Amino acid sequence: QVQLVESGGGLVQAGGSLRLSCAASGRTFSSYVMGWFRQAPGKEREFVAAIKWSGGMPYYPDSVKGRFTISRDTAKNTVYLQMNSLKPEDTAVYYCAARPNPLITMPSSTYDYWGQGTQVTVSS
Repeated sequence: QVQLVESGGGLVQAGGSLRLSCAASGRTFSSYVMGWFRQAPGKEREFVAAIKWSGGMPYYPDSVKGRFTISRDTAKNTVYLQMNSLKPEDTAVYYCAARPNPLITMPSSTYDYWGQGTQVTVSS
């Protein structure tokens, strides 16, 4: 049973930084893609970043490119999302997700496993 547990959310002022963590367990993730999504009230879940567990170039949408960085520590079975230069529009619940396939994709429907989410609030 795959379990994903996020942590690190909180309240931060615009321009500040946060680092989210996602502790993964229950499987060997070597052939997985790990992703981060976010969902603001009244909006659809949005792709934020993804990386292959085996390594390689991560992928970001234009909305966060240059500000957010996804990384993974295979020894700790943990995926991180470093968020810099945060904006009020980054406010959302952030979810960690896992896809049992080595191809990076963006639609949330292509990810099979989800964490419970962690709230990020950016004040202006």
